[in-house]
Amino acid sequence: MSRIGKRIIMVPEGVTVKEENGVVVVTGPKGTLEQKMLKDITMKQEGNQITLDRNNEEAKAMHGTMNSLIQNMIHGVKEGYSKALEIIGVGYRFNVQGKKLVINAGYSHPVELQIPEGLTVEANGNTEITVKGIDKVAVGEFAANIRKVRRPEPYKGKGIRYKDEYVRRKEGKKAA
Repeated sequence: MSRIGKRIIMVPEGVTVKEENGVVVVTGPKGTLEQKMLKDITMKQEGNQITLDRNNEEAKAMHGTMNSLIQNMIHGVKEGYSKALEIIGVGYRFNVQGKKLVINAGYSHPVELQIPEGLTVEANGNTEITVKGIDKVAVGEFAANIRKVRRPEPYKGKGIRYKDEYVRRKEGKKAA
C-alpha cells in the first residue's frame, strides 16, 4: 500500500473539506478549490482528519496522488503558494500592466503574457517578480511559462530563472 496514500490529512481551523458527487471542495480564508475524485478512491472524514482508501489494486497508482492533491488544496486555501522569478541580462526587465505581464528579454519585441484568473503577479523592481495564488498547479505552470520565454543559458547566465535556482556555468572557448 502507498505510504503517501495512507497518510492522514489534518484539516486546520478555518478550512472545510467536503465531497459532493465525486468532487472534493476545499474552502478556506483565501478561496475555494475543487478537484474531481480519482476513480476507485474513497474519502472518509472523521472530525478534522481525512483518510483515503482505494477499492481495488488498479487504483494503487493514483492513491498517493489523490492524497497529495487534497493536501495541496488545503495548504493553498489556508496559506497560498508563490514562486519568485528573476531576470538577468542587460536591458532585460519585467513590467506588470494590469492583467498583463510584459517581458523584455532581448528579443526585437516585448513578450506579453496574460495573467490567468486566480493568480497575482507582484513586481519587486524591474528584474524580480512573484507569482502568487491558491492553486499550486496554476502557480507552477504560469511560472514555468514565464521562464520558457528566455531560459537561462550556461555561458553568461543570462535569462529568466527561479529565485532559488542554480544555473551550472560552462567555460567558453578560452578553455581550449
